[in-house]
Amino acid sequence: MRKPPAGAALTALAAAQFTVMLATSIVNVALPQIRAGVGLSDGGTTWVVNAYGLAFGALLLSGGRAADLLGRRRVLLAGLTVFGVSSAVAGLAASSGVLIAARAVQGMGAAAIAPAALALVMDLFPPGPGRGRALGVWGAVSGAGGAAGVLLGGVLTQAWSWPSIFYAVALGAFLVLGAASVLVPRTAGGGGGRFDLLGTTTITLALTGLVWGLTTARSEGWADGRVLGAFALAAVMAMVFVRAERRHPHPLVPPRLFAAGWVTAGNVLMALFGSVWIALFFFLPLYQQHVLGAGPLVTGLGQLPLAGANMLGPALAPRIARRIGARATVVAALLAEAGGMAWLSRIRADGSFLIDVLGPSVLIGLGLSVAFVQLTALSIEGAAKKDSGLAGGLVNTTRQVGGAIGLAVLATVAESVTTHAAAHRPHLEAMTDGYRTAFGVSAAVLTATALLAAFLTRRRAAPHREAVHAAPAS
Repeated sequence: MRKPPAGAALTALAAAQFTVMLATSIVNVALPQIRAGVGLSDGGTTWVVNAYGLAFGALLLSGGRAADLLGRRRVLLAGLTVFGVSSAVAGLAASSGVLIAARAVQGMGAAAIAPAALALVMDLFPPGPGRGRALGVWGAVSGAGGAAGVLLGGVLTQAWSWPSIFYAVALGAFLVLGAASVLVPRTAGGGGGRFDLLGTTTITLALTGLVWGLTTARSEGWADGRVLGAFALAAVMAMVFVRAERRHPHPLVPPRLFAAGWVTAGNVLMALFGSVWIALFFFLPLYQQHVLGAGPLVTGLGQLPLAGANMLGPALAPRIARRIGARATVVAALLAEAGGMAWLSRIRADGSFLIDVLGPSVLIGLGLSVAFVQLTALSIEGAAKKDSGLAGGLVNTTRQVGGAIGLAVLATVAESVTTHAAAHRPHLEAMTDGYRTAFGVSAAVLTATALLAAFLTRRRAAPHREAVHAAPAS
């Protein structure tokens, strides 16, 4: 039987990644309708987003390790199946509990899809220009998936109500499942070993406790017993995880992974970068709907400039890197995104899309897409082939968990500012104050990330130039 061309396989794998990123943001525009439809509280509304992000981030390392042990194609197809079924269940949900649980299972499926798909891309395209172009496609669809989710969510919610967004994701998952089963070649498992159940359990509980505590603190306060208990659980489980990893013969996160190439530096930077990623697609649609008064469809259409810039960024990155160098490109991309966030921190209660949203959306889209591809390449460079699934899982974990923590923290900060301002300012102005603060903090985090990137990549710049230089090509 003739082997499908690598380009066709890349199309299927990129579509899988696009679907995962789509599901991250497609609910954001529909949150007011979902809240009314299943009777969600303020905290419950956040969990429609965070249940997916938390399960996704907490299980990505396990998904990457499973892909290495069991076979990447097999894990990819299994993940797509779970993802599609849970998406359909979310659309059928008549209660908040069923909806949030289905979103968590969606995240579990995504945790299998993302690292397996990235590892397959690395298998199909060896180091060189071909891999650079493949990672450029990967970055373009990843960045565009978040913006496209808001657009599609707005269109579907306006036309057929909120359950249609989950049916659309389910349909997309099953279409990708069919394409991947035909176009993606079979691969063997990785370097052997056995699954680290204790490590998986403890790191999952640690991450769950941390994000649950940060999210619950919004409504219950930082001194609440349940919040403090969640933080204590997170700390204890993290210590148990570290101890267990030192003793396990085949740890979930082997130390050799961090000794390879730029894995450590790339993941540190990706965690900070990811901390504002999900929050952007959470707060921006809320500002457009709650303050500017836009409906779901208009809000979704307002994401087109951001999506277009996301697609354009990876195409421009190689030219930028040739002119200013790969290291400077990473820093410049992060600063461009920071500038866009700082611009958004000037939004007004009586503003408009053209004046307050359009310009910063384009700037953020360009910076986000270039930075994402560069940091992904940085985070997997030097990892052994047998660890490629785990390396892909790790970089997705740091971004996704960073995003879940960032959303929890920024939502808490924004709500606190809004509550304080509401005592002496009109409701819309108080709400805008909260959104402005969230964007301002995001700008500060990205600026700090850019400075840290300049520091962490100052050594060995020459050997690394080719790898990162090629990564954003499309």
